[in-house]
This record gives sequence, structure tokens and C-alpha cells, in this order.
Amino acid sequence: MKEQDSIPTSKTERSAKFVKTGFKVSGNYIKHYSKKLFNPSLNRDELNLENAADIYESLSELKGSALKVAQMLSMDKNILPKAYVDQFSLSQYNAPPLSGPLIIRTFSKYFGKSPAEIYDEFNIRSTNAASIGQVHQASLNGKKLAVKIQYPGVGDSISSDLKMVKPFAFRLLGMSQKELEVYMSEVEERLLEETDYELEITRSMEFSEACKNIENLVFPIYYPKLSSKRIITMDWLEGQHMKEFMKTNPSQELRNKIGQALWDFYNFQQHELRAVHADPHPGNFLITPEGKLGIIDFGCIKEMPDDFYYPFFSLTSTDMLKDKSRTIKAFKSLEMIKESDDASQVEFYYRVYKEMIELFAKPYMTNTFDFSQSDFFEKLYLYGEKVAKMPEFKQARGVKHFIYVNRTNFGLYNMLHDLGAVVKTDTWYPHVEIAV
Repeated sequence: MKEQDSIPTSKTERSAKFVKTGFKVSGNYIKHYSKKLFNPSLNRDELNLENAADIYESLSELKGSALKVAQMLSMDKNILPKAYVDQFSLSQYNAPPLSGPLIIRTFSKYFGKSPAEIYDEFNIRSTNAASIGQVHQASLNGKKLAVKIQYPGVGDSISSDLKMVKPFAFRLLGMSQKELEVYMSEVEERLLEETDYELEITRSMEFSEACKNIENLVFPIYYPKLSSKRIITMDWLEGQHMKEFMKTNPSQELRNKIGQALWDFYNFQQHELRAVHADPHPGNFLITPEGKLGIIDFGCIKEMPDDFYYPFFSLTSTDMLKDKSRTIKAFKSLEMIKESDDASQVEFYYRVYKEMIELFAKPYMTNTFDFSQSDFFEKLYLYGEKVAKMPEFKQARGVKHFIYVNRTNFGLYNMLHDLGAVVKTDTWYPHVEIAV
């Protein structure tokens, strides 16, 4: 893949890139509707393909929060056309890497030294380039290391980037203006944390220590003295990303083992730490040669306050849904039903949300669950599409914590589905009062 010699960092440069992409997308629409005049049965597949390619090309060159939003959207498979999902999924593993001179400049800025002066060996060509930064292989004192370097200007451009992404997100997601504001505000808060590599180092060490006794998990050792605000040095973990791993035709036993580690990793965090690794895309995990799950990124962490945790997991993991009045009370506390809703609205949202949660919570309602079931995911996606088209859901519903908690759990479900894993779902259970 061709390397980038520079990244647009000023607001003017980045804005110009968005404007240029906007013109391309508009041109694609004009071309599509011109063809449709002569062929009324023409569908939007070609239009989606061209738009997805043009938008992704632009975002991949801009890096940072712009590309991160694409990565997030690629995981929400029920809200985007397949062409966008396929194109944006590239950001989970691979984006155009930065050239050597830019890497050396970053080290000089934060360490006053070049990589060659810090490590015994440093591969100037990256092994993996994604949304916020790229990874290089290095060694020091006989240890193989992974060095993650943040792209220049990423942290400084988050707010302005998200303002420029809004028109694309508005058109793609079909959200109301208010709902989009809540979505973007929560995304901005998490991204600002994600670009703080000093915070990531601290969290990585804390979470690795907290999760160390979970079976079949592996964490790298982190090196604060070889890290900075924009650079992280950690042990190099050998392994394959999930897509590569699945190509080896692993046994059902091994897929279950990895799936169980993944389930336990997420549910231990949610229910014991009340904070969770909220970036569950396959690029953040490796399957090691020993058949264990390696966790290689703790950049995005979502904390769950009690006033969200208790009503949310009471709905998914107890008999609360059998009690209509308690369920409506929980929905109101989570702002899924508003105090201003009239009786017919309360009944409508109660019915729709109850059905949605009953479907989502199926894995929690049994001791084991087979995530290879295509019918479960088809129902989940179809229901999501159905709700997204309802005019009643064009207004913002639900507290902001849903954005990353839902993303986390749906991301977990999707990875377990890709693995085709059967897992024990009663290993880490929510701390809630069981309704009787």
C-alpha cells in the first residue's frame, strides 16, 4: 500500500478535503439519477459502491476521528448499506501508512531522539495502520516490541473533524439533528480520551492487571518510559487477527475456547469493573499460536454509572420485563420513555423496547448460547432496520451511555458470530436484584 508523506492537519486543509469529497458524492448522485431516467428499475448498489469508495478514500487520508467514525459505522451492520460496511471495514485493519520521515519527526518531537537512538532495531515501515495511529516492530535488549505512533494532528482536529463528518453521518444514519448531537458529543468525549496515549498506558496496565486471572487471555507488557503522549511501546504479541485465524479452518473446540475468553473478558469488565473496553472490532485482538486471545488495545474505555448499570442490566438479565410497571419505570430512568410522552406513546415505546430487549437479551437468558445461529442475527438486524425506519424513532431516545454500551455488546455478539462460537453465558453475571 502506498505510504502517505503528509496528513492535512490544519482546519482549512481538512475542510477542503471534506468539500472535495462532498463534490464527488454529489457527482455520483447526479450520475445515478441521470442513469435512472433511462432505467427506472436501477437500484442504488452502484451509487452506494462509488460513494463508499470516495468517502473511505478521503477519510483514510485524513486519519484520526474522521476515520474512526467510519470504523465505528462499519460495526453497525444493520444501519448502513453493505457497500459502506465492506469499505469502512478496511479501517479496522488497514489504512495508508505514514512515510518514514513523518515517523522520525514524531519521535524527535516527543523524545528528542530518532527511533534508531532509542531501540536496538526499528522497522520504519509499519506493520498495521488504522484510524488513530500505526504500529511498528522494534526490539530492545532482546525483546520484540510493538511501537504505536499516533498520527500528527489527530488530537487537535477531533472537534472540527466531527463537525465536518456530521453532514455525511446525517445522510447515512438518518438520525434527527438532536439525536446526532448526542451521538457526536459522546463520540467526541471518547475520542479525546483515545488520543491521550498516557491515559491509555495507565488504563492498559490497570485493565491487564484486573483481567489477568481470566482464562485464555494474554496481555502485552507496557513500557511507560518508552512511551509518551503520542507514542506507546509494549511487547510484541505473535498471532493472527480473527479474519486470518478463521481462514485456517480452526476446530469448533478452539473457536469455542477463543469465544469463551472473549465473552468472559467483556462480561467481567462490565459486571465487576463497571468499565469496559468499548472498541470491540477484530483489529484489536489476536489469536496466539498457543490458542489464546491477545488484547492489544485499551484506547477506548466506557465507564458505566450506577444509574445506568442497574436499570439496563435488570432489563436484560432478570424477570423485570414480566412486570410492566417496573419495566416502564426502568425505561423512564433510561430516558427511553419520556415524562412528556402521552399514554399512547408510553404504550408504543414500552411494546417496541420490550420486544427489542427480549431479542437482544437471548444470550443472557440461558446458560450457554450458540452464536453461530444465523437466524438470531437476522432477527436482530431486521428488527433494528424496522425500528430505524419508524418515524417515532427520529427523535433522540435513551441516555448517552447507550451509544458505547450497545456498540460494545453488539460488537461482541458480531465477533462471536464470526467465530461461530458456543459459549457459557453464566460465567460473569450482572449484580442486580432478581425480581420475584
